Amino acid sequence: MYNAMKTFFTITIIGEFIMGILGNGFIGLVNFIDWIKKRKIYLVDLILTSLAISRISLLFIIMLDGLILVFFPDEYAKSTFTKIIDGLWTITNHLSVWFATCLSMFYCLKIANFSHPLFLWLKWRINRLILIILLASIFMSVLIVLPITEKLNEDFRGQINIKNKRNNTLKLKVSKSEYFGIHIFLNLTTLVPFTVSLISFFLLILSMWKHTRKIKLSAMDARDPSTEIHLRAMKAVISFLILFVIYCLAFLIATSSYFFPESELAVIFGEIISAIYPSGHSFILILGNIKLRRTSLNALQQMKHCLKGEKSLVP
Repeated sequence: MYNAMKTFFTITIIGEFIMGILGNGFIGLVNFIDWIKKRKIYLVDLILTSLAISRISLLFIIMLDGLILVFFPDEYAKSTFTKIIDGLWTITNHLSVWFATCLSMFYCLKIANFSHPLFLWLKWRINRLILIILLASIFMSVLIVLPITEKLNEDFRGQINIKNKRNNTLKLKVSKSEYFGIHIFLNLTTLVPFTVSLISFFLLILSMWKHTRKIKLSAMDARDPSTEIHLRAMKAVISFLILFVIYCLAFLIATSSYFFPESELAVIFGEIISAIYPSGHSFILILGNIKLRRTSLNALQQMKHCLKGEKSLVP
């Protein structure tokens, strides 16, 4: 049963990794080529490229962490290499969340239309604002969250080591209240970007509602370009919010397995679910971005023509 679970996990996590590489790699490659051709890069393309790079790194770490747990459980508990994985996971996880939040803010400030002085002030200073947010997220990841996560994972790996050597009840190094207190703090660090993205989503809804009411009064077409832009931005933001909630729940299951009898299986399940977020959201972003969608359709058509050409050469 456990061998079947290991096989299922390996196939699934590698499949999710490949899909994530294809989606995020495509975003990064298209924007990089466009940057080389035009010798300049727009802010939204820079955010998307940075988000794609951080998610590729996050997917690689999730896959590597899971494979070490499944095939090398002893090394998982004691290796210095796994401590490096913990640190890289913390940094890439927070960066990917904050890059996605910056993307939500960009859509909101660029697309939404409000006359409030604060909104206009933020709109005029969007480049500096996003830079400050990213620097603050790096600072928070390295100096605050990283030490706490290292202590949390050290305790968890220690208990896996005990379970591998002794078939007895877990001897916890920390109490349940302390353990879940650390979890609450870590979740609060992601609550800030989640709240910012949620506010951006509601502002986009309000802006589209005002715009729709305006065009109805003027008897214009309800599916005008501004409405379409609002809808694409809202789809990108709401998909991030939904997938991020699923990701956080999966992470909570994996780390709360500290108190489960079969902690390895809980971690495997949690990592499979958590990998959906960085791999699946990239395809939603591609479909919601005009340049990326057009480039992807052209690439698919070229592949289709190449396949037809190869078939015609076959006797």
